[in-house]
Amino acid sequence: MSSEWGRIDADGTAYVKTADGERAVGSWQAGDAEAGLAYYVRHYEDLETEVTLLEQRLESGAGDPGATRAQAAALKEQVTTASAIGDLAALERRLDAVHSAADSMVAASAEARRTARAEAIAAKELLVSEAETIADSATSWKVSGDRLRQILDEWKLIKGIDRKTDEALWRRFAAARDAFSKRRGAHFAQLDVERTAARAQKEALIARAEELSKSSDWKQTAGQMKTLMTEWKAAPRAARDIEDELWQRFRAAQDAFFAARSGVFAERDAEQLDNQRQKEELISQAGAIDLSDPRAAQSALRDLQARFDRIGHVPRDSMRRLDDRMRAAEQRVRDAVDAQWKRGAEDSNPFLAQLRERLSEAEQKLERARTSGDSARIAKAEAEVEQRRSLLPS
Repeated sequence: MSSEWGRIDADGTAYVKTADGERAVGSWQAGDAEAGLAYYVRHYEDLETEVTLLEQRLESGAGDPGATRAQAAALKEQVTTASAIGDLAALERRLDAVHSAADSMVAASAEARRTARAEAIAAKELLVSEAETIADSATSWKVSGDRLRQILDEWKLIKGIDRKTDEALWRRFAAARDAFSKRRGAHFAQLDVERTAARAQKEALIARAEELSKSSDWKQTAGQMKTLMTEWKAAPRAARDIEDELWQRFRAAQDAFFAARSGVFAERDAEQLDNQRQKEELISQAGAIDLSDPRAAQSALRDLQARFDRIGHVPRDSMRRLDDRMRAAEQRVRDAVDAQWKRGAEDSNPFLAQLRERLSEAEQKLERARTSGDSARIAKAEAEVEQRRSLLPS
């Protein structure tokens, strides 16, 4: 019994056709030659099925190309000596093609792994470099600490680095993280020292402010309170959880003093305004004194002056105005008294009366000269008036 790719001879020996001639693949004694031929053909079909599966696996990319390549090489060895009848040479060519394709894919995969490894190393080196920069110079402690934690999360996502390289990079990252933690710890330790000193400084300012808050030396103490406020603003801040409490205490002492001062000033201002109203009333009375009897007017003025002087302080901006008005009222009475005295003095002095009479005559002569229009006469009359006037007491 024979076919395109093999035969079984009369003694039951099975042969397969190859490029080098026939090759005995077995012996068939279990029945007719046709059944034997079918048996060996099924063996071939089984091999062909395995080859097809390898091709499909390689084409789909589902399998490891390295394993597929090894399987193809092993299967080719089986095909070479297989007890099967069929186009074994075709199977070998297909297996060679699978082997070659798998070999290319293995090389590409290896290159991809090398590229991925290089990229992974570069990514971790970049993270390490950033961590080392943070460790060396960062001062935004919270932001930098958060970033180091993010770097760690990113680090865990990067795969594909050989253990030796990965461990070396990790040691650098861990060292950077430790260095940052030590530097941050030292910073906050120093900050604690500074904040403790700041608290002590502000406690001293509070004690001074509380002491001054009881003072009634308003002007000097107000200046000292302002100085304390300047010192407070220049002082460093204490720890956040007590800075507000310190400020409230300091501000309370300041407020207590200024509230007390405002109360006293308000009371004083009210008193001074009342004094101002009293003085204005006395000034009005002084300005209305009847001058028909100058001596009685002078007596009335003295009473008003005494009452005026007994009244306490008035607002600063009204002091000058009130004094000026009172002086004007006093001058009014004084002028009346002076005028009375002068009239009395003149009436008792005949020489002054004669001088005044001659001055009057000279003034009448000047009027007549002006009426005439004679300039020489006018000049002579004016000189005579001036001469007569100069003889009288001013």
